[in-house]
Amino acid sequence: MAQEISVLFVCTGNICRSPMAEGILRHLLDSRGLSDRFRVDSAGTDDWHVGESPDPRSVRTAARRGVVLGGHARQVQPDDLRRFDYILAMDREHMAYLRRLQEAVGGKARLHLLREFDPQGGATAEVPDPYYGGPQGFENVFDMLERACRGFLDFLQNTDLSADP
Repeated sequence: MAQEISVLFVCTGNICRSPMAEGILRHLLDSRGLSDRFRVDSAGTDDWHVGESPDPRSVRTAARRGVVLGGHARQVQPDDLRRFDYILAMDREHMAYLRRLQEAVGGKARLHLLREFDPQGGATAEVPDPYYGGPQGFENVFDMLERACRGFLDFLQNTDLSADP
C-alpha cells in the first residue's frame, strides 16, 4: 500500500479558512476514493481560539455546499513541521511564520501558499480572511479554497499519488 500523505492547512485562528480547507479536501478525497491515503488537519498560527469549533459562518457556508466541518481549533506546534508532508498556508504572513518555525526546529514539511494550486491564484496569491466581513466573503473564500484544493490534488496526482497503491 502507498504511504499516507499528510496535509496541514494553516490560517491565523483556525476557525475560518483552515477548517474550511480541511473540510473541502476531506470531501474531495472522499469523492475520489482517496481518503484512506491521507491524513488531513488544520491549525492556526495564534492561540486566540484554541478549543473552539469552526466559525458558524464557515460551517453554514460549507454545509450549503455539502461539506461538513468539524474539529476544534488548535495552534501550530513545532512537531507539525516533522509530522506533516505538506503544510499549506493561507497567506504570506502565515508562510513567513512557518518558515521561521521550520528554520528553528527543522522538519520535512513542504511549505506552500495554498493558492499556488488555484488556477486563478498564483505563486503569491493569498486567501483573504473573511472573519470581519459578511456572508459573501465566506462564499468567495470557499470558492478559492475549493479551486486550490482541487489544484493541489491534481498536483499530487502527478507526484505523490502516482506511486502504486
